[in-house]
Amino acid sequence: MVAIVPVILSGGTGTRLWPLSRESYPKQFWPLVSDRTMLQETAERAVGPGFATPIVVCNEAHRFLVAEQLRATSAATPRILLEPVGRNSAPAIAAAALLQQAEDPGAVLWLMAADAAIAEVPALHAALERAVTAARAGRIVTFGMQPTAPETGYGYIEAGPELAEAPGVRAVARFVEKPDAAKAADFLAGGRHLWNSGMFVATAATLVAELERFAPEVLQAVGVALEGAKRDLDFVRLGAEAFKAAPAISIDYAVMEKTERAAVVPAAIGWSDLGSWASLWEAAPRDAAGNVAQGPVELVDSQGCYVRSEGILTGVVGLTDTVVVTTEDAVLVMPRGRAQDVKLLVDRLRASGRPEATQHRRVYRPWGHYEGLIQGDRFQVKKIQVRPGQKLSLQKHFHRAEHWVVVNGTAVVHRDGEDILLRENESVYLPLGCVHRLENPGMIPLTLIEVQVGAYLGEDDIVRLEDTYGRS
Repeated sequence: MVAIVPVILSGGTGTRLWPLSRESYPKQFWPLVSDRTMLQETAERAVGPGFATPIVVCNEAHRFLVAEQLRATSAATPRILLEPVGRNSAPAIAAAALLQQAEDPGAVLWLMAADAAIAEVPALHAALERAVTAARAGRIVTFGMQPTAPETGYGYIEAGPELAEAPGVRAVARFVEKPDAAKAADFLAGGRHLWNSGMFVATAATLVAELERFAPEVLQAVGVALEGAKRDLDFVRLGAEAFKAAPAISIDYAVMEKTERAAVVPAAIGWSDLGSWASLWEAAPRDAAGNVAQGPVELVDSQGCYVRSEGILTGVVGLTDTVVVTTEDAVLVMPRGRAQDVKLLVDRLRASGRPEATQHRRVYRPWGHYEGLIQGDRFQVKKIQVRPGQKLSLQKHFHRAEHWVVVNGTAVVHRDGEDILLRENESVYLPLGCVHRLENPGMIPLTLIEVQVGAYLGEDDIVRLEDTYGRS
């Protein structure tokens, strides 16, 4: 049997899981239901006999996060397609389908989001086998989850008759937008409607044909972007201008709601899109009082709460059905029943220009990460960690000088043509305007404290003269 090609879509931002999930580090890169991240969980479901090398479509800014996290799984080294801008799922799927069609038009693609939870993987694989049969018969198959509650946060699929050519797979009668509470209750009682999981199975040729028929402007723009793609280390960088010309549209609106080839395989696999803090409460083990506590958390006389801390001791007394999430720079408190309204808060933070809306205090870079510790008038202090064998760009600053103190590991500092070797508890001064670069030549992570002093301390005061990672 020809292997199934897993296609992992990793372009989401997970706004409703703020303050944990933000644009700079969205929910697929966090461990939410186990000690593995959601991206890693997704990749591990498509490993072993019957599965080909995966394709991952992700935001260009997350390329090194994706590569690093997938290296820690048993999945084969993926082909990673980089989106220069987000354009929703239809252009991302078009890129993967066109890439695969050039190699094997009959290959079956299994398209899935990087941030969903699935508890019953054997049941998932059984449903996948049924879906593949229908896909080889020319269908585009979605997975319909058996509803367990009158959920208003999901779209629904009304299932039609079973397909003669694919036992266990049914035609799609219609797609239904997210319903109100009364209609969702009717759907649950009626038994004909399924939650739309956003997973699809189809051949590359079928996807391309239906995109050509119903969304030719998407296919044309993505085709040009793929023709102009460039290899960059382990990545395929899609042509920026052409990809930006693609309409921003989901595969549901672009194709699935229009095609006669739509089919659905009903499945009970313990699926959740983890689209809110309430859904995380439902997915996690709870104590006798119905609480979920993760991290340094203490609860007293509280029931039905979800409390998570990423480091700071968080105490909760006398609360019921409440969500409390604590990160290093933000705290969220709300009734669990208002979980879908987090997006309203994030929109307000964005409108007021708060960086916490989209950025974490810890910022990831191709070479490692940094995080702000203290900021004052004309100075700030950061902690920088550089992975073994990695180095920052050769750069200079117009508005600030820097002091570096090594606290762990070994550093090579290039300063105005001079190479300086630093070990633990040794330091170097980088005057305003000097050309410099930091490198970790060792086998362990390099950690240092950086003190910046100057009139302007923004991250855009960097003039890159040379960069290993192709940044300007």
